[in-house]
Amino acid sequence: MTADNQSLGASARYKLRLFVTGSTPRSTRAIENMQKICDENLEGQYDLEIIDVYQNPEATRDLQIIATPTLVKILPEPLRRIIGDLSDKERVLAGLNLAPVGAAKNRLP
Repeated sequence: MTADNQSLGASARYKLRLFVTGSTPRSTRAIENMQKICDENLEGQYDLEIIDVYQNPEATRDLQIIATPTLVKILPEPLRRIIGDLSDKERVLAGLNLAPVGAAKNRLP
């Protein structure tokens, strides 16, 4: 477990929703990228719900989803949205309020 993950506390858990449109290459890439980021940085401290807006269009209303893929971080607050295929790992980590793995090692005292 990284120092950043330890600072989340035992009860902190990320609740994430990834809105995609079918099995397009962009949706598939977003799912793969997000699963990898979660596995590497949250180590089981997350719930990732993948919502296909074709199969569940009403799910977009509450969170006002207008583009896909869109990742919504519901918990911990504040609510954040990241739009795109999530290939920019640093941008995703910043949106989740996480430092990239190894960032603590590279910091000067």
